[in-house]
Amino acid sequence: MFGARFFITAGTLLAGIALLHGVSHGEPVPLRQPFGQLPLAMDGWLGQDEPLEARIVSALGVSDYINRSYLSAAGQPVGLYVGYYQSQRTGETIHSPKNCLPGAGWEPVRAGHLTIPMAAAPAIVVNEYLVEKGPAQYLVLYWYQSHGRVIASEYSGKAWLVFDAITRNRTDAALVRVLTSTRNGEDQAREASAGTQPSSFSCCHPGDTSSASAARAAGGLSEADSCETCPAAFPVTP
Repeated sequence: MFGARFFITAGTLLAGIALLHGVSHGEPVPLRQPFGQLPLAMDGWLGQDEPLEARIVSALGVSDYINRSYLSAAGQPVGLYVGYYQSQRTGETIHSPKNCLPGAGWEPVRAGHLTIPMAAAPAIVVNEYLVEKGPAQYLVLYWYQSHGRVIASEYSGKAWLVFDAITRNRTDAALVRVLTSTRNGEDQAREASAGTQPSSFSCCHPGDTSSASAARAAGGLSEADSCETCPAAFPVTP
């Protein structure tokens, strides 16, 4: 049974979302630099672009995105997807991997959080999601990024969205998803996804210099008309 606190929180968020869609969204906030300027070669990792089909990009409503596979010097592949929204209106909101992955047939094995130390900033807490489909199993890290915040909670993300819409007249935000196969063991997958902390990428939206660096720290490196085609819902790593 859900308690009164849950219903109060849910009611507050629903009211805030209704208010969000009833107020001005302000001018769209462009990225400081396009995601495409993220280097393909960084600190021992070599990347390869994996563009999404035009129909998927259109259905997603993203303002910019990056979908890449990065390979470490040791041969460990890690996938990176970042979708950025200049503004979030009805029908143009971020898709949660926690919803899209099961919808695409990926069975959740375990869900929790992972704390990632940062070299020159406070540690960040992200979602850690282990999923499988048949013999394939992947470790997925993801979070929401906006205005210098790394947000793991879906509810907190919505609450901050409402807060920023009211106080800043801005609804820009991004989803960052990092994944790797567990075929060589879950510990190695976690180390590959969260163990490196490169420090040179600054392609982020105005006022948020931590957006890309957080993605890189968690990633050594590395949504659509249905869950089956949503990039939040399927691995891109070879």
